[in-house]
Amino acid sequence: MHKIFFLTLFIVFTCALQSQTPNTKQDSIEIAKDSTRKSKFLKQLGNGYFPTKFLNVDLRYLVKFNQYEGFRTGLGGVTNDEFSKRYRIDSYVVYGFKDHRFKYKIGGGFRVNKTTSTWINLSYTDDLQETGSSTFLTDKRFFSFFEPRLLNIDLFHKHITKAIAIEHKFSNQLLSETELAVSSIDPTYDYAYNIDGTSFDSFDITTAKISLQWSPLSDFETKGSDIVETKNGYPKFTLQFTQSFKDVFNGDFNFFKTDFRTIHRFIFNDDVFTEATLTSGFALGNTPLTHLYHAYPNNITKETVLQRFSVAGINSFETMYFNEFFSDRFTTLQLKHFIKPFKITERYRPQLVLISRFAFGDMSNLERHENLTFKTLSKGYSEAGLEINKLLFGFGLSFAYRYGGYHLPSFADNLAAKFTFNVSL
Repeated sequence: MHKIFFLTLFIVFTCALQSQTPNTKQDSIEIAKDSTRKSKFLKQLGNGYFPTKFLNVDLRYLVKFNQYEGFRTGLGGVTNDEFSKRYRIDSYVVYGFKDHRFKYKIGGGFRVNKTTSTWINLSYTDDLQETGSSTFLTDKRFFSFFEPRLLNIDLFHKHITKAIAIEHKFSNQLLSETELAVSSIDPTYDYAYNIDGTSFDSFDITTAKISLQWSPLSDFETKGSDIVETKNGYPKFTLQFTQSFKDVFNGDFNFFKTDFRTIHRFIFNDDVFTEATLTSGFALGNTPLTHLYHAYPNNITKETVLQRFSVAGINSFETMYFNEFFSDRFTTLQLKHFIKPFKITERYRPQLVLISRFAFGDMSNLERHENLTFKTLSKGYSEAGLEINKLLFGFGLSFAYRYGGYHLPSFADNLAAKFTFNVSL
């Protein structure tokens, strides 16, 4: 009886071990899959999206703040491959609590070639845009987790834009986007553009754009159905051409713009490097202020340094006051030298960054821009400063000083002190 009992126990124990072995292997596979899913989730989050079953929620529209709208909140997103691999819906709706107005975009697209990732997109947008901002079409494919300049912007124009665009990938390193757009522009501030005695306080603009983003030294790998960037190489180049047509779809002005940006890193080791960003823009023809250049200012017009205390931008002039300068041709150079982080503990490592910024610009036909007073950058603008980043929960401090051709008489007016915020996923 005892022999039968122990024999039965041995057989059960052996079977249990045999049945456990494939479960252990299965668990290992599940752990690996779970790790891959988490990695993909964090990557999507870092790109600005919270993935759900059929929709990737766009985090840019959840909460923002600026001086014109106050708090701006809403919801937006783009459908993913689970919804369709050939069609997508890309839309949002937001509400400004200070201007008491809804803004929205209704858009979508369809893919015509999988290999070249060629999409044709259609959109209708009723929203605001910062006056003097020059954006690249290809930049919307790249996400910034936090955009601190938005907090202080107060000069916006309303626009209702109908657009058709074509995204095309010549290679993994070379992306392109072409767009034809018709916009009705209405500045939210007192402004008129005068041509030959005719003043336009609102106007229609028809534009054709082509934008190219080239990262020649970046490396990519195909992993499953995704193409993953394995090396973020430098330099990077972005080039955009814009042509506005008069009397095409009721367009009021003819003008031509060229915009260029290059970013390069001089890497000394894993922790020490210098980043240089060169940006330039040039506009010819009858170009209203809404479509000219402001050179990325980020300083509020207040009396004292403490009243101007806010959040430093990523690539902005911290001592340049908002709406102080506008140009129809400009160039900026920004240099950031990242020093090896201070190893206080294994996890607490603040980093010192030394910064120099320069801007040159000018404007023809200044008298055409009515009801606004501003200067150009013909004397050359310069500032120097430093950042101490990641002091606490991603926050740090920034200090900058304005010198050179536009140095102000009062010492305090040339000084900017601000928070920095750096976070990575």
